[in-house]
Amino acid sequence: MWFAIIGALGAVSFCGILYISFRAANFDAVKRAAGGRRWLGRLICFAAVSAIFAALLFTLNMWNALVITVHFVLFWAVGDLVALIVRCFITRRRRRRYIAGAVSSALCIIYLAAGWFAVHHVFETKYFFETDKLEGDLRIVQITDSHIGATFDADGFKEYMLKINELEPDVVVVTGDFVDDSTSRDDMTGGCDALGELDAKYGVYFVFGNHDRGYFREEDKGWTNAELRERLLSNGVTILEDETVLVDGRFYITGRADRSASRGGARMSATELTSGLDKKRFILMLDHQPADFDAEAESGADLVLCGHTHGGQFIPVNHVGEWIGENCLRYGHERRGETDFVVSSGISNWAFKFKTGCYSEYVVIDIKGK
Repeated sequence: MWFAIIGALGAVSFCGILYISFRAANFDAVKRAAGGRRWLGRLICFAAVSAIFAALLFTLNMWNALVITVHFVLFWAVGDLVALIVRCFITRRRRRRYIAGAVSSALCIIYLAAGWFAVHHVFETKYFFETDKLEGDLRIVQITDSHIGATFDADGFKEYMLKINELEPDVVVVTGDFVDDSTSRDDMTGGCDALGELDAKYGVYFVFGNHDRGYFREEDKGWTNAELRERLLSNGVTILEDETVLVDGRFYITGRADRSASRGGARMSATELTSGLDKKRFILMLDHQPADFDAEAESGADLVLCGHTHGGQFIPVNHVGEWIGENCLRYGHERRGETDFVVSSGISNWAFKFKTGCYSEYVVIDIKGK
């Protein structure tokens, strides 16, 4: 799916640079600079737009340069379409000034600024559930998709952990993509140490996501997967890979191996994981990718926490994962049978510096027992 997205973004961006260059040549300032020669105006605009794209590549990265370009193309195309409709059916006259381009640019900048704010400012999202399987109450804090180094470094991550400590959680769970290939060694170790400073009554529990072990060679990252595991364990973090622990004699925490591990046949089914458990006790299941809801509901899990989707990332493609069957839910809460599912948009992001139609968050879940 990602290769298709990359290819589509690249094609749209290239065509978009040409489109914006041709349309921007209609600005009065460009016409004056070109001395009324349309070909020169288009050449000037193409050089300017290409230079801006190159600057975005250098200051941000390829992903964000493509995202910004595609958004400008879409906004300009819609602006031109609206202007055409107004001219043909309402005013019935052609404007001398190219207003549509200026208005579209302003709206796109506002939209992207809101997307930048949404990914870089982490919100607190709360859920409340009741159960008769749990003696007493329970507060769970979920952290997912931190991708440390993407929108904050280890020190920034630590600041959020201090805020979480103020919530006095009983349990903190990390549901995958804690780090990725671009995370530096210092950020990896510092992030693990920050988890070690969490003051949760029953500890911190961790499942791996598809990015934690990386997609490239370990030597390119500057740290190994074994070092990540060792650093987590040395900070008192409990790693669960198709494993279950009974906590305080009151509830289970079951951590699934990531869906990506199933390609090698290494992932157990949800039913296998819960087959020997006392179903009269509350079962909390952690699974990075929200892609196995029916099986998890049948397994007897009471609450399943997931991440991975980043809330759908962008309007209007935020539901694509659900449409093509990759994800059961992109964001929020859903109940199937007797099982509640919560999918978080994550505390950060991957390579993208924008989120639209969603925002960064950590999740606070209060469960009222009997």
